Amino acid sequence: MDKIKTQLRRLRYYTKKDFLTVHNVATAAALILGLVFSYNTITATTRNWQLEQKMKERSLEAKVLQLEVDTLKLEQEYYKTEEYQEIMARAKQGKMLDGETMVILPDNSEKAIKKYEDFDGDTTSERSNFEEWLDFLFS
Repeated sequence: MDKIKTQLRRLRYYTKKDFLTVHNVATAAALILGLVFSYNTITATTRNWQLEQKMKERSLEAKVLQLEVDTLKLEQEYYKTEEYQEIMARAKQGKMLDGETMVILPDNSEKAIKKYEDFDGDTTSERSNFEEWLDFLFS
């Protein structure tokens, strides 16, 4: 037991004399302060960057909303014009100007409805160019 106490005293003595000198304590304090300062600087910079990104995003949203408002104002002005009102009166109510005649066309026939029903958008055909011309000219 005395041996352990002696070793602890030696350890305490060497710690005080070798490690806890003014120079070592000042160096450790400077290192700790430097680390704390660096950490705080990095976190503040990160926070500022994130806030700047949010500000840019909100600014873009505000510009988009302003464009939408401007578009709606232009649409509203267009709806107030006589040109639009005349077009809508013709389309919805069948109105016409003096001197115009209204032409009412019959509904499409079944042949006209089914003509493009099977069309899949592919313009390539297995028929020859001559057959296409014959179909165009005589049908």
